[in-house]
Amino acid sequence: MTLPSFQLRRNAFGRLEFQSADGDIHEGVIPVRAFPISEAGRGLSLVTGDGRELAWIEHLSDVPAPQRALIEEELASREFMPEIRRLASVSTFATPSTWKVDTDRGPTSFTLRGEEDIRRLSPQTLLIADSHGIFYLVRDIQSLDKHSRRLLDRFL
Repeated sequence: MTLPSFQLRRNAFGRLEFQSADGDIHEGVIPVRAFPISEAGRGLSLVTGDGRELAWIEHLSDVPAPQRALIEEELASREFMPEIRRLASVSTFATPSTWKVDTDRGPTSFTLRGEEDIRRLSPQTLLIADSHGIFYLVRDIQSLDKHSRRLLDRFL
């Protein structure tokens, strides 16, 4: 599939503008990943504020560097999903419990309301929601250290 011809830029208010090949301009364009966890660089849609698709991008790497940088900036500002690298401690093995973890964005703690807030996305990938609705990703359970896996096993 060939990449549709378009231009992206930021307007004076910092919002993303999309200009199609025929000159139509759309302000406030939002990039949306089809598979944000399993295929982050593949399958991305540029949509208007009301959800109408303007362009489908099969592979983000196919987009020219300046436009790709704008898309990645916009995605980074919208997507906040820290990845858990290590479980330091858990207050109790009953819920609710307070978890102290190290993430790719630094150490933090959160409250797990119940085991149902741990969702298995694949045999090795978990999505954990805290009491405030923030999602934490465990990309690969096996990559965690032994102590972290032991703590996590108590909740799975």
